[in-house]
Parts: sequence; C-alpha cells; structure tokens
Amino acid sequence: MAYSSAAQHRRMIGTPIPRLVASLAVPTVISQLITVVYNTADTYFVSHIDTSASAAVGVAFALQSIIQAFGFGISMGCSSLVSRRLGEKKDDEANEYASSTVFAGIVIGFMLMAGGLSTLRPLLRLLGATETILPYAAAYTRIILIGAPVMCTSFVLNSILKAEGMANLSMIGLCTGGVVNVALDPLFIYTFGLGIAGAAIATVISQAVSLVILLVIFRSGRSIIKLRAGYVSRRAETYWQLVKLGFPTICRQGLGSVAAALLNRGAAYYGGDFADEAVAAVTIANKIYMFVRSIMIGIGQGFQPAAGYNFGAGRYSRVKKAFWFATAVGTATAAAAAVSVGLNTAAVMSWFRNDPKVIEIGSLALKFACAVMPLMAYSTFVNQLYQCLGFSVCASILASCRQGIFFIPIVLLLPRAIGLAGVQTAQPAADLATFLVSVPFQIVFFRRVLSRPDSGEEPAPEAG
Repeated sequence: MAYSSAAQHRRMIGTPIPRLVASLAVPTVISQLITVVYNTADTYFVSHIDTSASAAVGVAFALQSIIQAFGFGISMGCSSLVSRRLGEKKDDEANEYASSTVFAGIVIGFMLMAGGLSTLRPLLRLLGATETILPYAAAYTRIILIGAPVMCTSFVLNSILKAEGMANLSMIGLCTGGVVNVALDPLFIYTFGLGIAGAAIATVISQAVSLVILLVIFRSGRSIIKLRAGYVSRRAETYWQLVKLGFPTICRQGLGSVAAALLNRGAAYYGGDFADEAVAAVTIANKIYMFVRSIMIGIGQGFQPAAGYNFGAGRYSRVKKAFWFATAVGTATAAAAAVSVGLNTAAVMSWFRNDPKVIEIGSLALKFACAVMPLMAYSTFVNQLYQCLGFSVCASILASCRQGIFFIPIVLLLPRAIGLAGVQTAQPAADLATFLVSVPFQIVFFRRVLSRPDSGEEPAPEAG
C-alpha cells in the first residue's frame, strides 16, 4: 500500500507503538535474514567443496565487510536524515539527502572496486588467508569487488525505503534477490563447474536483480521519496552530514572487517596443525551467530524510522515506548535462539561441514556465543537509538565497542593465555562488555533527551 507524505506522517506518529514497530520490523527482519542468506548460502554450498574453500568464505567476508561499511554507512546516515526530515514535514530536504546518497553510493562503489582489485592478494593475506586458502579467497573476492557499485547502490535504496516507513517495499527486492542467489549457487558451483567463483557470480547477479527491482519501485512512484538528478547536492555539507551520521555504521562494519581478520589470523595461528579447520570453524560459527544478530538488527531497523519520525515530530514518549517494545521482543527472540542453538551446536555445525575437527572447534565457539546472545538486543538498540536521532559521537563510541574497543585487545591478549579457546571466547566476551557499557548510555539518554514533554500537533490515532 502506497501512502502520501501526509498520510504516512499521520501513520508514523499516530499508530499505536506495538503495531507500528511490528509493521515496520517484520519486513526489515525478513530483509536482514535474506541478506544473511546471501552469505550463508555461499558458506553452505562452498563448504561442500573442501575445508580450505569453506575457510576462504570467512576471509572474503572480512573484505565484504569493508564494502558494507561504506555502503551501509552512508545509507544509515541517509536513513537518519530522511526519517527526521519527513517527521518535520520537510520533504524537499529529504529528497535532496536521498538523491545525493544514491550518487555517493555509486561513486564509493567504484572506488572500492578499483582499490580492492589493485591490492587483492596482499589484502587477503592481511585479512588472514593462509597459502592454501588464498587461491580460493582470491577467486571469490575478485568477483565480489566487481559487484561493489551494485551492492552499495542497493544498500542505499533499501535504506531510503525503510527510512520512510516502506520496509515492505524494500523487502520485495531483497527477497527476490535472495531466492535467485540460493537457486544460482548450486547451478554455478556444481553444474557449471565454476567452484567458489560460481558462488561469487551468483551473489553479484542476485544483488543486481534486487537493485533493478528497487529502481522499478522508485520509478513507479510508490515511494514518498523522489530520486532526481536535480536533487543531487553540490554542497560539501550534505555529504559531511551523511558521513557524520553514518560514521557509527562505518565504525561497526569496518571494525567487523578488522575483527574477522583478527579471528582468522588467530584461528590459523592457534589452530596449529589444524589451521584451515580452525578458520573454517570460526567462520561457520560466526555465520550462525550473525544469523541471530541479523534478526536483532532487523527489529532495530523497524524501530529506527518510528523513533526518527516521532522524534522529529516532538513525540518523545513514543520514542521511549518504541525502544522498550523493540527491546522486549528482541531479547525474547535472542533468548529463544540461544537455547535452540546452544542445545544443538554439533548438529548445526555438521550441516555446513561434516569434518570432526571443524565441528569440535565450532561447537565450543557457538556455546560461548549462546551464553551472551540474550544481551545483544538491548545493546544493539541503544546504539541504533543514538544513531537514528542524530547523536553521532556517542553512537560511534557504542558502535566501536563490540568489534573494536573491547574486541581487539581481547582477541590479541586472551589467546596468549588460553590458546585457541581465547579465539573462541573473544567475541562473546566483547559482547558482554558492550552490554555493560550500554546501560549507562541508555539511562543518561532517556533522562537528558527523552524526558522532555511531548510537543507539536496531537496526532489523530489510527483505529486499533
């Protein structure tokens, strides 16, 4: 269903919070899961080639995180600006930010492609590729880099639709691309005999399909936001705002690349004679952990436009309600996932790679991850709250905790004391520390920013 700008504004500030956040979160969760499908499908099918190929996907993921850091980064900056401008009824400014972000995404995509291809093998070694993993990783990432402009542009268009509360439309493009990816992976890898390169080709094609569908949605007029060349800003301040507000995501995703590289290198070093098995194990365990985390991010992406719209409209009490509703749903979901995965770690690992050593190493890593899994919703949403409302400095600090401020010293020091177990426990330990730091950030934000009385026009609530 397409809404006019005025009707969408009434919906976003008048619909009861549980129904509003749920309506926005369901499609964003599905979209996030489809995004995980892009990566998990590759891991699943490639893992059936051999252990080194499975480990190569983990190395490649570190490089993909760099692409995602910039693509998601400017997208989230755009999302924050667009949702708040629409909440303030400043549609022309929202159109300018959106159109400028699409242009920036295309430019950044080509820059990443050129830079990555020119330094590919040294970069992969830096990201943790052993000599047996390197040929597989190079074959995969070369194609992924060629698709970087498509990926970055697709990220931007998805974020714009989510920012205006049209997450159901963004889901259409992502779901279609996900289905295409799963269908093409076995065809290219096995039937056409392209191996790991076939998985990368399938991923890029599926991203291109998603992009085309999203462009059709915008061209059909179903989006509130209008993308026009004439709206593209020539002012440096516009792009500075995008980078500043997207910087928490750039930190989070960029540090994700660093974290993946350090995990790969640590697993390879402390895995000893089982270096490739250890890298494959932590790669698979992290994919499973990211599956659950992606659900949390999806719920948060449903909460963010609700928070941004209502903050822009001066409805502070609704921002608080949206945060607590999302936190309750996210925590319950993460706890259920922790129990389900924690009781079946060996079975889950063997679904990807039926190698006894891979299963042994990965199962223990998964058990540690499950122990802290119920805490991830709260810390994720505190970070997203700061970011979507424009508090970029605090948001950047929180975004840097999980895979930077806490993770880097832990993964460098803990394995020296307890060996491979230090690699397996590094991310859960960093997640626990991030949760503890998020508590005072949330309390202070509610007291200083969201304790103000509501302002602006009183909305006419929707029925229900």
